[in-house]
Order: sequence, then structure tokens, then C-alpha cells
Amino acid sequence: MKKDKVIYYHDELNDDFEGKNITPIKIDGNYKYIHKNLLWNLSAAILYRGILTPACWLYGKIKFGLKIENKEILKLCKNSGYFIYINHTQDLLDVMTPTFVGFPKRAFVIAHPSNVSMRGLKTIIRMLGALPIPGDMASSRNFMNAIQQKINNKNVIAIYPEAHVWPYYTKVRPFKSTSFGYPVEFDAPVFSVTITYQKRKYRKEPKIVEYIDGPFFPDNSLSKKNAKEKLRNEIYNKMVERSNNSNIEVIKYIKETE
Repeated sequence: MKKDKVIYYHDELNDDFEGKNITPIKIDGNYKYIHKNLLWNLSAAILYRGILTPACWLYGKIKFGLKIENKEILKLCKNSGYFIYINHTQDLLDVMTPTFVGFPKRAFVIAHPSNVSMRGLKTIIRMLGALPIPGDMASSRNFMNAIQQKINNKNVIAIYPEAHVWPYYTKVRPFKSTSFGYPVEFDAPVFSVTITYQKRKYRKEPKIVEYIDGPFFPDNSLSKKNAKEKLRNEIYNKMVERSNNSNIEVIKYIKETE
């Protein structure tokens, strides 16, 4: 971890500092969101629960002293599926956060197609629960059917509304209401998960504390457009409030002026 690192940005909505240059595959009507093959599902379960979940939990604990606050409120929706919205400030750890938060439920992540396009890793990423955003109408139907099935099966669907990774960023970037169409469409509860960075007494690496808040519910008295906006604002405001618990800045982000 470098001291006094500074990153200059132009656009909070679109700048991406993950550092990957991947050509995404096209997600068409032939993409398989739901696998019925027994061997595939068994392999996915072993990889997901038996290997990567404990490995990433250990990584989070050792490197960041990972702590999850307020997890007990998820019991309010133990008999239903739900959506969680998470700010995006880590690469590896963020991928597994839905698993830690949603346990013992199975978690799936709505992801950019580039995440299932990485050579040598795409099958693993799919087995971990990535649901890539569709590229045409045929795949959109399959995509929405898959989300509905996951929610009906009482699973967790995770979304990173900021879309792009800003490493160690301590604020919450503005995000659009687009992704809130899913809980509105399926009338499902929503929780926010806010990742914060806090000082540690004996280590320079900050402690990560994740705060869970909710549940929030779509307002069925409103039009879908207005319900999305209302839900987005509720989640955003709560995440901004929680982000104030960060008290250390590993990387300083400065907006460039023209």
C-alpha cells in the first residue's frame, strides 16, 4: 500500500480505476443463466461454499480485520429473496461481500459482461453467481426470468450501483436509479451495504467495517419510474450517512478542473 497516493478523476459516474482492459463477450439469447446440469451445480457449490467463501473470508479478516455490522436485520427477510446494494471500493473482497452478508442464503451478482469474459476465469466467475447484463431483447427475457427465479428461491441478488471500482474510496459516488427497476419489478425488499475504512491501532492497512441497513421496500402507490427514484434516494442517502464512519483516507481522490 503506497503512502499519499493521489488519483485524479473527471467523472464520478464513468471513471474506472480497476485497471483491467477486457473485451466483453456479447450476452445474447443463447447465454445460459440457469444451469440444470448436476455436475455443474455440484462443482459450483464446492467452489462457492467449500473453497472461495472461507478463503476470501480469511483474506478479509487477515488483511482488513473485516467486520460486518447490523447483520441481524437480515432475519427480517429470512423467508424471502432480496436485493442488496453495495458501494464498490475493492476488487476481490467486493466480489465475495454478498456471500458474507447473505450467508446462509446463496448470493448472485448482477455484473458487467466483462466479468464473465476473462480468459481462464470466466467459468469460475459464472459458478460464483455472476449474472451478466444482457445485450439484446432475447437475452433480456432470459436475464429477467433468472432474477425472478433467484428471488422466488429466496436467494440474494447483489448490485453495485456505482458500477466501477474506485479502490479505497471513502465516499459514495452518485448513481442512477436504473438498477432499482429490479426490486420494483419483482416487489422485493432491499438492503444497503456500505463499506467503510477505519483506522487500526497497530496496522497501517485500514479496517473494513460494512454496515447493513434496511429493509427498504418499493412504493407500490407510485409509478415504476417514481418508485425507482424513491428507492434509489433512500438507499443513496443511507449509504452516504454510513460512509461518514470512514476515518482514514488511503488514496486521495481529486477532481480535475478543466
